[in-house]
Amino acid sequence: MQTREKWRSGLGFVLAAAGSAVGLGNLWGFAYRSSQGGGLAFLLLYILVVLVVCLPVLVGEMVLGRSTASSPFLAPVQAAGESWKPLGWLFAISSCGILSFYAVIMGWTADTFFHSLFIGLPVDMVEASDFFGRISSGNSVFVGQIISLVLTGSVVAAGVRGGIERLTRWAMPLLFVLLLILAIWATTLSGSWEGYTSFLFKWDPSQLLDKTTIRNAFTQAFFSLSLGIGIMVAYSSYLDKNNKLPKEALGVASFDTGVGLLAGMITFPIVMSFGLKDVISESTVGALFIALPTGFANLGLIGRLLAAVFFGLAFLAAITSSISLLEVPVSSMIDRLGWTRRKAVWISTFFVFLLGVPSAISLNFLGNMDAVFNVFLILGGFLISILMGWFIPSKYDQDLASSNSDQGVRRYLKFMIRWVSPPVIAFGLIVSVIDLVQGWFA
Repeated sequence: MQTREKWRSGLGFVLAAAGSAVGLGNLWGFAYRSSQGGGLAFLLLYILVVLVVCLPVLVGEMVLGRSTASSPFLAPVQAAGESWKPLGWLFAISSCGILSFYAVIMGWTADTFFHSLFIGLPVDMVEASDFFGRISSGNSVFVGQIISLVLTGSVVAAGVRGGIERLTRWAMPLLFVLLLILAIWATTLSGSWEGYTSFLFKWDPSQLLDKTTIRNAFTQAFFSLSLGIGIMVAYSSYLDKNNKLPKEALGVASFDTGVGLLAGMITFPIVMSFGLKDVISESTVGALFIALPTGFANLGLIGRLLAAVFFGLAFLAAITSSISLLEVPVSSMIDRLGWTRRKAVWISTFFVFLLGVPSAISLNFLGNMDAVFNVFLILGGFLISILMGWFIPSKYDQDLASSNSDQGVRRYLKFMIRWVSPPVIAFGLIVSVIDLVQGWFA
């Protein structure tokens, strides 16, 4: 087995983990899911799921990776025996499946960026529909998909320090600062406050019990934090023993939630200012690829420049997420088969490309892939909570104790991952499956 790489610093790990969490799930998914009637109820459920359920599981994945120093495919077996091998397969299948359609959406994002700079944007809804039809069909989809995967593979092939950490060290601060600037600018639009109250802060207490709102909150939390998929296991396997995982997990979750809120503070004022309210709730792509380009176009040349900044940032955020998705199968092949990193990267990349061809051809297939693998994430999180809370709780505590984590924090996390996370995640999983199946047969 090759010598295992290490992060250059704890900050490098936090920025890489935050980069994995911050992606199109924030810039695209947060606005869409918030707009589906949930509003403030969705936001409250999302924050509750993150704090009560996801943080203990996030720390659990970090502990699993660091304590075993193994890839997501092998870590469950090393920690708890052969009976946990299916969890390793779930990690590998989920990461490849999500990356296969995620790369397609990255291609749309890159296409919109280049349209903003060199061609122009749609000025009304008729043009917007035609615009999205062009970027989501034909040969350009495959070109965008291939470019996205090649860029992703190039970063991962450069290694943990030379590729992943080097990119995220400058990309994440830049992403946050520019998003903050765009969010401040959005407050100056005439419909900004109406946008916030109509979508982000709209209060309907009945939505707290709505199946779709509950599923959206769980989906957003698990997808945006990269839980249940093995990413944090892979990244944490490159950590030293002195990193305080609870503190770093809280930093990742805070950064991720902050970016999601900033994205909403940009999207919703644009939607209301330019009369695009109906578009954002109609489809998962409505907010990002129809409403926003049309809204920016109404601002003339300045709007095109702002659109280029926004979609450039969106693609950058997507890259920081896609490299983490690719790292799961790559690290697993390196550990399991003894391959070099470059060989593992390019074989994995080619396989993911083939897997993504149906999503590049059919929007319905892409939507179904998104829905199914989001359920897989919640299932993975449930299994992690069972593994770390019931099968190897001593490893959970010992690993945190070895890095001098506060004893009170350790007790809280052990209690939550044993008694709270499993039943709450199981509830979210059941509701999500029921809502998904009902949506298919409605």
